[in-house]
Amino acid sequence: MDDYLVRGKLKELDPKLYDLIKIEEERQYRRLILIPSESMTPKAVRRALGSGFHNIYAEGYSFDLTGGLSEEELFDYDRLLTEYRRYSDDRYYKGVEYADILEGVACQRAATAFAGNGKTALDIYVNVQPLSGGPANNAVYHGLVNVGDTVMGMNLLHGGHLSHGSRVNRSGEFYNIVSYSVDPETEKINYDEIEELAKQNKPKMIIAGVSSYSWQLDWKRFREIADEVGAYLLADISHVSGLIIAGVYPSPIGHAHIISSTTHKTLLGPRGAILMSTDLDIIQAIDRAVFPGEQGGPHVNVFGAMALAFKLATTDQFTALMEQIVKNCKVLNDRLEERGFRIPFGGTNTHLTNIDTKSVSGKDGAWLSGDLAARILDVAGIVTNRNTIPGDTSALNPSGVRLGTPWLSQRGFKEEETRQVADIIADVLFSCEPYYQGRGLRAKVDFKTLEEAKLKVRDLAQSAGIDYKTKLHGYPHFYYLDDEADESRTTSSYIISGDKSREFLDFLVSCDIEVMECGTNQPALLYTPAEQIPAMVTCDDLQSFHLTVPAEKAGLVLTWLRAVSDGYVRLDEDVLKKIPGPVIVRESDREYDSLIEGDPYGKYKPFYLGMREEEGEALPDFIWEEKETPLKRTPLYDLHVELGGRMVPFAGWEMPVRYESVQEEHNAVRTAAGLFDVTHMGVFQVEGPDAMAFLDSVVGNDVSALDPGESLYAHFMNPDGDVLDDTLIYRRTDYEYMVVVNASNEAKVWKWLNEVKGGEVKVDNQRPWARAYGIRAILRNLKNPLEGSDQRVDLALQGPRSRDVLLALGFNEADARKINHLRWAELCEVDNGEFDLVVSRTGYTGERIAFELFVHPDQAVDLFQKLLEVGKPFGLKPCGLGARDSLRTEAGLPLYGHEIAGELNINVGGAGFSSYVKINKPWFIGREAYLEQEKNRDNVIVRFRFSEKRVRKAHYGDPVMDEQGRVIGKVTSCATDSEGYFLGQAYVHKRYKKKGTLIYIYQDVEKRKGKELTDLSYGERVALPDTATILRRFPRF
Repeated sequence: MDDYLVRGKLKELDPKLYDLIKIEEERQYRRLILIPSESMTPKAVRRALGSGFHNIYAEGYSFDLTGGLSEEELFDYDRLLTEYRRYSDDRYYKGVEYADILEGVACQRAATAFAGNGKTALDIYVNVQPLSGGPANNAVYHGLVNVGDTVMGMNLLHGGHLSHGSRVNRSGEFYNIVSYSVDPETEKINYDEIEELAKQNKPKMIIAGVSSYSWQLDWKRFREIADEVGAYLLADISHVSGLIIAGVYPSPIGHAHIISSTTHKTLLGPRGAILMSTDLDIIQAIDRAVFPGEQGGPHVNVFGAMALAFKLATTDQFTALMEQIVKNCKVLNDRLEERGFRIPFGGTNTHLTNIDTKSVSGKDGAWLSGDLAARILDVAGIVTNRNTIPGDTSALNPSGVRLGTPWLSQRGFKEEETRQVADIIADVLFSCEPYYQGRGLRAKVDFKTLEEAKLKVRDLAQSAGIDYKTKLHGYPHFYYLDDEADESRTTSSYIISGDKSREFLDFLVSCDIEVMECGTNQPALLYTPAEQIPAMVTCDDLQSFHLTVPAEKAGLVLTWLRAVSDGYVRLDEDVLKKIPGPVIVRESDREYDSLIEGDPYGKYKPFYLGMREEEGEALPDFIWEEKETPLKRTPLYDLHVELGGRMVPFAGWEMPVRYESVQEEHNAVRTAAGLFDVTHMGVFQVEGPDAMAFLDSVVGNDVSALDPGESLYAHFMNPDGDVLDDTLIYRRTDYEYMVVVNASNEAKVWKWLNEVKGGEVKVDNQRPWARAYGIRAILRNLKNPLEGSDQRVDLALQGPRSRDVLLALGFNEADARKINHLRWAELCEVDNGEFDLVVSRTGYTGERIAFELFVHPDQAVDLFQKLLEVGKPFGLKPCGLGARDSLRTEAGLPLYGHEIAGELNINVGGAGFSSYVKINKPWFIGREAYLEQEKNRDNVIVRFRFSEKRVRKAHYGDPVMDEQGRVIGKVTSCATDSEGYFLGQAYVHKRYKKKGTLIYIYQDVEKRKGKELTDLSYGERVALPDTATILRRFPRF
């Protein structure tokens, strides 16, 4: 009979999937895994997990087979099948006679394994159906307490578990959680404090269980506290169940009302969970909570794997393993403490410990975060997890790493090998230099130390036990400094590709990548921390290169290329620098008899690793002189007049300041939508394969981080760090970037960009002859009529109903979906048959639902009118410069000449946008000057609001004072906010930036010059300053 059964081995049916599985097996073989919640499940358990029991459903429960039966009775098929065929069972599915037996075996073996404290297997009721630990604990909540009841559990930040009441978990959402913590002095659980907390809060349930707390728990004391307040006690032993069975950790049997545990971790079983109780009424409630309360059919195949795991857990070998796990963890803990790490919780007597990564600090007071420590250790081959420790305030920024010894011990590690692992961890982490990038913590590790650690890890891992044969895969999965090239070859070549490959190589090698044509070669030098290596670069296409080096340097070159791309290693003395990446590095079969000869240096490069000392003729400074020109008009000028706009000069243009009142237009944007003419703004486009490199040279933000369809805010600086303008850069395609600049600076920025591109002006004070990267990029002014159909100008549609207004123009389903799915700072290109638009979800009002629409100037009037027409039902209003200024001021956004540059010469950091200057970029115009400015900068822009409504408006330059009358800064902007108060921005000493600080402002001080105080007569008035309060820098609307 023909059938449809799939036959064949996995390797034959799906070779790629088979290979992925083999690669993961090799990872587990080559790495030292110290995650305490992971273990190496025995091969036989894995085999049981893949049994035919996987194929069936078994919703419900079979007969109670947990009553102390012997192995012979459990497998007495004659009796069991006779009973099944006569009486069946309560499951919803039939064909489960052998599933019944299997579940009974798993339950019985679990009860036998956990028997203790005077309780035999006959006393213990077991449910093996929970799919994992979280659902098991959820079933306990479901079965024993009601939604809204008070439950006590250990604080996640202090070693508890997500399901014990964390706010981000359903347990924290549905129940009134009272968390207990460790003593802040001893960092150990204080049971007296828990008792007092329980008395105060009268919980219905207390959870005793931990995920990173490293000391044994006192179950008896927990039960006493629970009994005192009439609470259930849930003991979550997921981490330590194997230790409990082996007798190296106290058992909660006989103490806890209900016990939950996963069956992996120290139990070494499959991923599943069990629930146990010595109280029949409780376990019956739990059974109903598991099914049908929490889940449907159990994973019957897991029952079999559990059954074997429980059997193995009662062997002498298992007991010896658990004892060794605890010994190894103590050695690991003590050695790490000897090497200089602070140990959270003060030590360990279990399978896990933690280190405080703040023990590693940098020159600027930065410390090594738990996340970066875990990442860097992973690169070295040591697998851990970041973890909160006492003192942390958020799980998103932990300062600890959690370590455990189950996996190492299983593979045969004893005390000496464990001590070596501790030394590797200490060597790697103490070779890291943490630093601040803005407010974010970063770190770099020493390349030599990292690569030597990888070798030590490899050797230790290869000497350890493994229960399967590994297939060796090599690069890119596993590679080492001492890897040797083919002895028959004189050179080794690597393909470097990806959209950042040009920037990556330009910073990494000495030659000038940008002047290369496809198919050409250049001699170069490749810097590594060990030595400079002669190399040859071949340009294959726009984003793919070959790098060829002497064969004997292959191991060093490959590990260095990968390390630089990964971004964790220190490049040179400047710890901040990070080469753009990542890039794909592939081994190549291409071979050359020798490298080409020639000058390996790109003389005009502003930076490359290992840059030599050079001299050259300095380029001139950029010079810009403002010239008086007649006022210009946008394409919408006549329409503004027709709509009643009051026209005023602004940035060389005649623009509407308002149509109705500024306050009405302001409020329309905050409550409905507003439409602004911003066609006066400059719109450029930078194109070509070097567009990314050029833009990354001329702005401080990281343009290489943009994907097509994304945008970012950035700043043009000169070599002295002075801001020429702020800008938005939109990546339209792989090689096209639209650049929008302020109308007042359009001509200046256009001249600057062209002169930088042409190598006509100085771009670097340290190498004044150097030229920026990307000089072959193409610059286009999209407002120039010569650009034809590619011309673009900008209209701004802002406010909570702006998406509704935009969609009302009518788009096909695909384009409407694009608009609806736009996230902040993303863009798309759509066409409704009438208007061809670039739509960006950006704006200058602080509204999160906001769009800028780039349209051909010939269509700008029609689009403006059409938007007003379709937007009328949504409350759309045309808005002028007055509302634009009040909205951006209220939102804390800068205006060039006020909060950036201007008479106060405010730099990017002073404006509050230091996070938009990526000082990890190895080079951009003004980088060194900006870093120096930031070292000495004392002032910063703040937002303030006057305390009263009926006060005079402040103006640019008005003095700001503290309570003692000292001048601490100057006003930069002021406008009316949504509530009718005058709200503004000021440049003040950073001591006064804290929200809530009271300040005093003298308004219109230039207009109010009067007599000296000594000359005043009785009855004369003196202008007094008004009070204002510092607000948060950027509000949430």
